[in-house]
Amino acid sequence: MRVLVTGGAGYIGSFTVDALQAEGHDVVVFDNLSYGHREAVSSEILVGDLADEALLLKLLTQRSFEAVIHFAGSIEAGLSMIEAGRFFANNVSNTITLLNVAQRAGIQHIVFSSSAGVYGNPERMPIKETDSTVPINTYAETKLLAERILAWYERVYGMRSVSLRYFNAAGAALDGSKGQDHQPATHILSVAIETALGQRAAFPLFGDDYNTPDGTCIRDYIHVLDLASAHIMALRYLIDGGGSETLNVGAGQGHSNRAVIESVKHVSGIDFPVDVQPRRPGDPSRLIADVEKIGRVLAWQAQHSDLDTVVRSAWQWQRTHPHGYGS
Repeated sequence: MRVLVTGGAGYIGSFTVDALQAEGHDVVVFDNLSYGHREAVSSEILVGDLADEALLLKLLTQRSFEAVIHFAGSIEAGLSMIEAGRFFANNVSNTITLLNVAQRAGIQHIVFSSSAGVYGNPERMPIKETDSTVPINTYAETKLLAERILAWYERVYGMRSVSLRYFNAAGAALDGSKGQDHQPATHILSVAIETALGQRAAFPLFGDDYNTPDGTCIRDYIHVLDLASAHIMALRYLIDGGGSETLNVGAGQGHSNRAVIESVKHVSGIDFPVDVQPRRPGDPSRLIADVEKIGRVLAWQAQHSDLDTVVRSAWQWQRTHPHGYGS
């Protein structure tokens, strides 16, 4: 089938494009390359912005697409508390534009990149999809709004969707040939490896006074290869007639920030200084997925998301590509 992948030149998007192509799908990537990289994908790329409704309409009405996988958006939770307007415009308004154009083009299947951030500070662990959604940052609020919009588009237009609530995406290709290149790096693993490589003077640890065993935030790290496979299975589920769903995508276990730092030191064989700084606004203390539902609905389970595999693959990528793709 022909699939449009918005933001497909980005980190998770590019791995999903690879997985789609491996299954024989015809993939077109739509990306403004603000964070994506041409070098990350071998499929056709149309450079454009989701705010350009005329360009989207031309693309979707002139080509016969059966589905859209929607990654494009702003992702930094901390920055969203400073630049809220940009996040609402990019993550909500542009999603509405995309859905309107998709509806006019007769596309009925959407896989949406959401976030575990929608749960805010959860009341229990692990987190179920039925738990309360109380975002504590603008980024998470935009993702929750997009989920709600998708639900209304199903009611009004019959457009079915799967919203995948990611926990912490991490890792790289197992051979180190491809990985994350987000400049400046904001994800803990990339920042820790940059510090090990001497690209930073010290690792900034934001908060060591959380109510956790070692005082640092605990997160559920999901390998990017496992995330990509979840998108493939979600798309297959929709094409086979499955109804709209919201699903957690995680490994089902958590690791503290200090545990990740120590793992990077162990894998790299390099010690590096850690600079403890104040907490960032909008950071919940724990986020761990209950993955029972995605296993039941999609028959999916993580294959590569143990911390050792996550860290070793990321280290291999950044060690051999210290400046990312170089673009």
